[in-house]
Amino acid sequence: MIMDKKDLIKIWIWDILVASFAGIIVGFAYYFFQNSNGFAPGGVGGLATITYYLLGYNVSWALLMLAFNIPIFVLVSIFVNRRLGVILIVYMLVQSFSTEVFELCGWLPYCRAYNGDDFEIVFACIATGVISGIGFSVMLRRFGASGGTYAISALIKRWKPATNVAYVSFLLDSSVVGIAFFVYGMKITPVICTLINLFIANVVVDNMLSGLRNGYKFEIVTDKPDELSAELIERLKHGVTEIRVQGMYSHTEKFMLVCIIRKKQVGEMMKIIQRYPGTFASFGQVNEVFGRFKSDKELKNKK
Repeated sequence: MIMDKKDLIKIWIWDILVASFAGIIVGFAYYFFQNSNGFAPGGVGGLATITYYLLGYNVSWALLMLAFNIPIFVLVSIFVNRRLGVILIVYMLVQSFSTEVFELCGWLPYCRAYNGDDFEIVFACIATGVISGIGFSVMLRRFGASGGTYAISALIKRWKPATNVAYVSFLLDSSVVGIAFFVYGMKITPVICTLINLFIANVVVDNMLSGLRNGYKFEIVTDKPDELSAELIERLKHGVTEIRVQGMYSHTEKFMLVCIIRKKQVGEMMKIIQRYPGTFASFGQVNEVFGRFKSDKELKNKK
């Protein structure tokens, strides 16, 4: 389907707003919790932060971030995907200059607002990982990219398709961890903080990308499908799908009920199933649920 010019403009505006929002989130994490606490994030941003430290904080961190990242994004726009390259440039511009705005507003970073010791530096790296991870997940969910590490991996894969992108990202992040040890006075604390930051950011990204509307899928084999499905619909307020199945041991016809529920309803589901002897059930987590997956509150409001 070919979109008209108006629809394309709307998509571009929405993409720029999303990239700007993600940039502000990551810029917030870097300004308030990272830049002044003697540890670095992973990837290209980590190299910029280490350079910022080596120069004694006498240059603009925003300009260093742009100097390290923009050339890479320009290459992405030329050789990989023009639209993605432009979006990444917007994201980096907003991320970098938002820190300048925070400073102009006179807001103090975490280490300056408090008498930072090692414990508070650990708190700062945890906060950086959580907040920046949210920003990264916004970018990855919308565009499939979140910064310079991806861009370098995409460029390498452009010329060498067999390259493992995850391996390249690992090498970039590991190199920053190694460099951080020597740059920050051969102390173990900055290295640990960098590792904690990387780990927490990745955990947050994984959980955000796995879906906020997650649930559990139950597959229930029963010989009383009508009674059981009626109770599930009435008590859990979720639909039930019936499938005819045949047991290969007894060669008798049975019914399998499929129902997706929320995490908080698992206990109630177990209680319902236990009231039907001879019923067999298995369940597993589903990361994202689309369609008419209504909560109790939504169903009541609809009524």
